[in-house]
Amino acid sequence: MITTHRITKWVNTGYGRVFLLRDVNMNIARGEFISIMGPSGSGKSTLLNVLGMLDEFEEGEYEFMGQPVHQLKESQRANLHKHNIGFIFQAYHLIDELTVAENIEAPLFYHKIKQSERKAAVADILDRFNIVGKKDLFPKQLSGGQQQLVGIARALIVKPKLLLADEPTGNLNSKQGEEIMRVFTALNKEEGMTILQVTHSEKNAAYGHRIIELLDGMIVN
Repeated sequence: MITTHRITKWVNTGYGRVFLLRDVNMNIARGEFISIMGPSGSGKSTLLNVLGMLDEFEEGEYEFMGQPVHQLKESQRANLHKHNIGFIFQAYHLIDELTVAENIEAPLFYHKIKQSERKAAVADILDRFNIVGKKDLFPKQLSGGQQQLVGIARALIVKPKLLLADEPTGNLNSKQGEEIMRVFTALNKEEGMTILQVTHSEKNAAYGHRIIELLDGMIVN
Protein backbone atom coordinates (compact mmCIF):
# COMPACT_ATOMS: atom_id res chain seq x y z
CA MET A 1 0.00 0.00 0.00
CA ILE A 2 2.78 2.44 0.96
CA THR A 3 6.35 2.58 -0.30
CA THR A 4 8.71 5.46 0.38
CA HIS A 5 12.25 5.88 -0.90
CA ARG A 6 14.58 8.32 0.83
CA ILE A 7 11.83 10.77 1.82
CA THR A 8 13.53 13.91 3.10
CA LYS A 9 11.90 17.08 4.41
CA TRP A 10 13.57 20.18 5.77
CA VAL A 11 12.93 23.80 6.72
CA ASN A 12 15.34 26.66 6.18
CA THR A 13 16.11 28.78 9.23
CA GLY A 14 18.50 31.58 10.05
CA TYR A 15 20.91 28.90 11.25
CA GLY A 16 20.70 26.86 8.06
CA ARG A 17 18.73 23.84 6.95
CA VAL A 18 16.94 21.83 9.65
CA PHE A 19 15.93 18.30 8.68
CA LEU A 20 12.50 17.10 9.84
CA LEU A 21 12.72 13.79 7.96
CA ARG A 22 15.82 12.25 6.47
CA ASP A 23 16.11 9.31 4.04
CA VAL A 24 12.93 7.60 5.24
CA ASN A 25 12.42 4.23 3.56
CA MET A 26 9.19 2.36 4.35
CA ASN A 27 7.20 -0.56 2.98
CA ILE A 28 3.73 -0.99 4.47
CA ALA A 29 1.46 -3.71 3.16
CA ARG A 30 -2.31 -3.44 2.95
CA GLY A 31 -3.86 -4.63 6.20
CA GLU A 32 -0.88 -3.91 8.46
CA PHE A 33 -1.25 -2.21 11.85
CA ILE A 34 1.89 -0.13 12.46
CA SER A 35 2.92 1.81 15.55
CA ILE A 36 5.34 4.72 15.12
CA MET A 37 7.34 5.68 18.21
CA GLY A 38 10.13 8.06 19.12
CA PRO A 39 10.90 11.02 21.38
CA SER A 40 9.24 14.39 20.96
CA GLY A 41 10.63 16.20 17.93
CA SER A 42 11.74 13.02 16.19
CA GLY A 43 9.47 13.62 13.18
CA LYS A 44 6.55 11.30 13.95
CA SER A 45 3.75 13.78 13.23
CA THR A 46 5.62 15.17 10.22
CA LEU A 47 5.90 11.67 8.77
CA LEU A 48 2.20 11.06 9.31
CA ASN A 49 1.35 14.36 7.58
CA VAL A 50 3.56 13.46 4.61
CA LEU A 51 2.00 10.00 4.29
CA GLY A 52 -1.46 11.60 4.57
CA MET A 53 -0.53 14.04 1.77
CA LEU A 54 -1.14 17.02 4.04
CA ASP A 55 2.53 18.06 3.85
CA GLU A 56 4.91 18.01 0.90
CA PHE A 57 8.53 16.88 1.02
CA GLU A 58 11.70 18.13 -0.62
CA GLU A 59 13.32 14.92 -1.83
CA GLY A 60 12.47 11.27 -2.32
CA GLU A 61 9.65 9.18 -3.74
CA TYR A 62 6.31 8.15 -2.27
CA GLU A 63 4.03 5.57 -3.82
CA PHE A 64 0.53 5.07 -2.40
CA MET A 65 -1.70 2.32 -3.76
CA GLY A 66 0.32 2.28 -6.96
CA GLN A 67 0.16 6.06 -7.42
CA PRO A 68 3.41 8.10 -7.52
CA VAL A 69 2.43 10.80 -5.02
CA HIS A 70 5.63 12.77 -5.65
CA GLN A 71 4.56 13.25 -9.28
CA LEU A 72 0.90 14.13 -8.71
CA LYS A 73 -0.68 17.57 -8.84
CA GLU A 74 -2.13 19.00 -5.64
CA SER A 75 -5.69 18.31 -6.79
CA GLN A 76 -4.81 14.69 -7.56
CA ARG A 77 -3.24 14.23 -4.14
CA ALA A 78 -6.30 15.75 -2.48
CA ASN A 79 -8.57 13.38 -4.37
CA LEU A 80 -6.44 10.39 -3.45
CA HIS A 81 -6.55 11.42 0.21
CA LYS A 82 -10.30 12.06 0.19
CA HIS A 83 -11.21 8.63 -1.14
CA ASN A 84 -8.75 6.52 0.81
CA ILE A 85 -7.44 8.12 4.00
CA GLY A 86 -8.90 8.90 7.42
CA PHE A 87 -6.84 11.16 9.70
CA ILE A 88 -7.09 11.51 13.47
CA PHE A 89 -5.36 14.73 14.46
CA GLN A 90 -3.64 15.29 17.78
CA ALA A 91 -5.15 18.79 17.89
CA TYR A 92 -8.65 17.55 16.88
CA HIS A 93 -9.25 20.12 14.08
CA LEU A 94 -12.99 20.14 14.71
CA ILE A 95 -15.06 22.91 13.14
CA ASP A 96 -16.22 25.24 15.93
CA GLU A 97 -19.38 26.34 14.10
CA LEU A 98 -20.66 22.77 13.64
CA THR A 99 -22.23 20.50 16.23
CA VAL A 100 -20.75 17.14 17.14
CA ALA A 101 -23.11 15.36 14.75
CA GLU A 102 -22.37 17.85 11.96
CA ASN A 103 -18.61 17.53 12.45
CA ILE A 104 -18.84 13.76 12.17
CA GLU A 105 -21.14 13.97 9.16
CA ALA A 106 -18.97 16.48 7.26
CA PRO A 107 -16.68 13.97 5.46
CA LEU A 108 -19.71 12.14 4.07
CA PHE A 109 -20.72 15.22 2.05
CA TYR A 110 -17.50 14.92 0.04
CA HIS A 111 -18.41 11.34 -0.80
CA LYS A 112 -21.85 12.38 -2.08
CA ILE A 113 -23.67 9.98 0.22
CA LYS A 114 -27.47 10.31 0.47
CA GLN A 115 -28.85 12.20 3.45
CA SER A 116 -30.69 9.18 4.87
CA GLU A 117 -27.49 7.13 4.71
CA ARG A 118 -25.48 9.94 6.28
CA LYS A 119 -27.88 10.25 9.20
CA ALA A 120 -27.89 6.50 9.77
CA ALA A 121 -24.08 6.34 9.69
CA VAL A 122 -23.77 9.25 12.14
CA ALA A 123 -26.32 7.71 14.52
CA ASP A 124 -24.45 4.40 14.43
CA ILE A 125 -21.04 5.88 15.18
CA LEU A 126 -22.38 8.22 17.88
CA ASP A 127 -23.73 5.12 19.60
CA ARG A 128 -20.50 3.19 19.04
CA PHE A 129 -18.48 5.85 20.87
CA ASN A 130 -21.15 6.50 23.49
CA ILE A 131 -21.50 10.20 22.62
CA VAL A 132 -25.16 10.29 21.55
CA GLY A 133 -25.89 12.74 24.35
CA LYS A 134 -23.29 15.17 22.96
CA LYS A 135 -24.52 15.23 19.36
CA ASP A 136 -26.05 18.73 19.52
CA LEU A 137 -23.19 20.34 21.43
CA PHE A 138 -20.42 22.40 19.87
CA PRO A 139 -16.71 21.55 20.23
CA LYS A 140 -16.06 24.32 22.76
CA GLN A 141 -18.67 22.72 25.04
CA LEU A 142 -16.74 19.46 25.16
CA SER A 143 -13.79 18.28 27.22
CA GLY A 144 -10.54 17.44 25.48
CA GLY A 145 -11.29 13.74 25.72
CA GLN A 146 -14.75 14.20 24.22
CA GLN A 147 -13.32 16.24 21.35
CA GLN A 148 -10.81 13.44 20.76
CA LEU A 149 -13.61 10.89 20.49
CA VAL A 150 -15.45 13.11 18.00
CA GLY A 151 -12.28 13.41 15.92
CA ILE A 152 -11.87 9.64 15.91
CA ALA A 153 -15.51 9.10 14.95
CA ARG A 154 -15.18 11.64 12.11
CA ALA A 155 -12.11 9.85 10.72
CA LEU A 156 -13.74 6.42 10.84
CA ILE A 157 -17.17 7.26 9.45
CA VAL A 158 -15.95 7.11 5.83
CA LYS A 159 -14.44 3.65 6.45
CA PRO A 160 -11.05 4.62 5.01
CA LYS A 161 -8.64 2.11 3.51
CA LEU A 162 -5.83 3.76 5.50
CA LEU A 163 -6.22 5.27 8.96
CA LEU A 164 -3.52 7.67 10.18
CA ALA A 165 -3.80 8.38 13.89
CA ASP A 166 -1.62 10.95 15.67
CA GLU A 167 -1.65 10.15 19.40
CA PRO A 168 -5.28 8.94 19.17
CA THR A 169 -5.61 8.26 22.90
CA GLY A 170 -3.53 11.20 24.13
CA ASN A 171 -6.45 13.00 25.81
CA LEU A 172 -8.50 9.97 26.81
CA ASN A 173 -8.64 8.21 30.16
CA SER A 174 -7.28 4.68 30.36
CA LYS A 175 -10.67 3.00 29.87
CA GLN A 176 -11.48 5.12 26.81
CA GLY A 177 -7.99 4.51 25.43
CA GLU A 178 -8.34 0.76 25.74
CA GLU A 179 -11.72 0.89 24.00
CA ILE A 180 -10.25 2.86 21.08
CA MET A 181 -7.46 0.30 20.75
CA ARG A 182 -10.06 -2.47 20.67
CA VAL A 183 -11.96 -0.59 17.95
CA PHE A 184 -8.75 -0.19 15.92
CA THR A 185 -7.92 -3.89 16.34
CA ALA A 186 -11.39 -4.91 15.18
CA LEU A 187 -11.26 -2.60 12.15
CA ASN A 188 -7.87 -4.00 11.25
CA LYS A 189 -8.77 -7.67 11.68
CA GLU A 190 -12.37 -7.70 10.49
CA GLU A 191 -12.33 -5.04 7.76
CA GLY A 192 -8.68 -5.15 6.74
CA MET A 193 -8.15 -1.46 7.48
CA THR A 194 -4.48 -0.45 7.33
CA ILE A 195 -3.59 1.59 10.43
CA LEU A 196 -0.58 3.74 11.28
CA GLN A 197 -0.65 5.19 14.77
CA VAL A 198 1.82 7.57 16.38
CA THR A 199 2.02 6.89 20.08
CA HIS A 200 4.21 7.41 23.14
CA SER A 201 2.49 4.51 24.89
CA GLU A 202 4.31 1.17 24.73
CA LYS A 203 1.06 -0.52 25.76
CA ASN A 204 -0.80 0.99 22.80
CA ALA A 205 2.13 0.38 20.46
CA ALA A 206 1.94 -3.33 21.29
CA TYR A 207 -1.46 -3.53 19.58
CA GLY A 208 0.32 -3.06 16.27
CA HIS A 209 1.94 -5.80 14.20
CA ARG A 210 5.27 -4.01 14.35
CA ILE A 211 6.88 -0.82 15.61
CA ILE A 212 8.78 1.76 13.57
CA GLU A 213 11.09 3.95 15.66
CA LEU A 214 12.13 7.44 14.63
CA LEU A 215 15.02 9.50 15.95
CA ASP A 216 15.99 12.91 14.56
CA GLY A 217 13.80 12.32 11.50
CA MET A 218 15.38 8.97 10.65
CA ILE A 219 14.12 5.40 11.06
CA VAL A 220 16.40 3.63 13.53
CA ASN A 221 14.99 0.09 13.55
